[in-house]
Amino acid sequence: MSISKALPDLSKLEPLDGTNYKRWSQKLLIFFEQLDVDYVLFSTPPKPDVHTETSSVALTPVTYEGVGNVKMKYDRDNKTVRGHLLNHMNNILFDLFVNQKSAKEIWNTLETRYGGDDAGRKKIRGG
Repeated sequence: MSISKALPDLSKLEPLDGTNYKRWSQKLLIFFEQLDVDYVLFSTPPKPDVHTETSSVALTPVTYEGVGNVKMKYDRDNKTVRGHLLNHMNNILFDLFVNQKSAKEIWNTLETRYGGDDAGRKKIRGG
């Protein structure tokens, strides 16, 4: 039997504008944790092993399929997280980040810019 999780309502989440990063990031992180996709923000993307002619160990189809499935899941989850990040930003920030394909890079850049102290946020917002 499957237990349905009640997901937070993100329709009322204020878009990130640079002054509300802490609350915005925590609400989205809770949401991503409930979707079981938060790992995308903190882990390195999986890279499938490449079989070469000089390799002494050949990959079995099961191993290759497993690695491929992990990569496919990561790519799908990255798109989900990236979409939510972008959809919950103001237009100025959206335009800055829309071309970045990695949710982790977006998250880390936002943390660097807006996750510091108030003086850092004022400096970035004002300049």
